[in-house]
Amino acid sequence: MSDQAVTNSTCLIGLQRIGQLDILPQVFPVVFAPEAVESEFGIKPSWLRVQAVQNTEFVKVLQNQMHIGEAEAIVLAMELKDVAIILDEKKARAAAKKIGLQVIGTVGMLLRGKKRGVISEVKPLLRELQAKGFRMTEALIMDAVQLAGEE
Repeated sequence: MSDQAVTNSTCLIGLQRIGQLDILPQVFPVVFAPEAVESEFGIKPSWLRVQAVQNTEFVKVLQNQMHIGEAEAIVLAMELKDVAIILDEKKARAAAKKIGLQVIGTVGMLLRGKKRGVISEVKPLLRELQAKGFRMTEALIMDAVQLAGEE
């Protein structure tokens, strides 16, 4: 998987809520976001590269299935090529996979962070995300903990 990523606002908001926003640029040294995501998130960390999408017609098509931030993130990832895309919403992930994008979620990004030595444990971060309103199933948390070798 690429060392560059396009992110949707869900990952940014979740990490900001738990005071761990700095994990993202350590896991993906280059992080892009479309303008709609910057607008949703409301702040622009110095490491976040905000870029406008070119194919606004495809964004409109995707908006029939998902939120504008997710639609713009998918289109930006297509335009940039060879980047991962961080998406958590099921419909957006399915659409991105269908067009051949490298999809990773916030949980997967944290697992990648542990594998790279950026974080020592994923379980406490997942529990904190859950406590701050980040929606994920108990099965997903347990699978991630097992994959991280933290059983």
